[in-house]
Amino acid sequence: MGNITLHDKTFRPFIKAADIDKAIADMANRMNSDLKEERPLFLSILNGAFMFTADLIKQITVPGTQISFVKTASYCGTRSSGEIKELIGLTENIAGRTVVILEDIIDSGRSMHHLLEYLKNKNPKQVLVATLFYKPQAIVVPVPVHYKGIELGNEFVVGRGLDYDGLGRNYPDLYILNT
Repeated sequence: MGNITLHDKTFRPFIKAADIDKAIADMANRMNSDLKEERPLFLSILNGAFMFTADLIKQITVPGTQISFVKTASYCGTRSSGEIKELIGLTENIAGRTVVILEDIIDSGRSMHHLLEYLKNKNPKQVLVATLFYKPQAIVVPVPVHYKGIELGNEFVVGRGLDYDGLGRNYPDLYILNT
């Protein structure tokens, strides 16, 4: 793992893929136990959560598991814009179902709050939130998080699905912005 340059910024190695894989396996084990009596719908947030979703869902053994995708956006460069745009919507009927939202990272909480409010109006049995990375110091709008992979500080990171203006999602390790 060496430094990488994306656009005009340099990032240094931060968390190795093996450590991220372990966090995902731990979450999958908990979910398999917690959801064994459910017929969960895993709702992956695009674009960032696609890698997390793929890694996690291969380890979910709960019968009746389904996966769907929605896309929201609130980032511009290295900062959250605070504006939420729902680009692709939910098409499944979630009334009476357990929904597990899969997110790559929760930092401000704004996007997740918006999504939780949207889903609440569709009468699910319950909505659980799972995030690969969690930034408790960056929270502006508190949201319930049921499954956390790895807690981070407030630094800007890329890799494992996270990007800087469209670049860097493909790296299996996590990189942190050089300051």
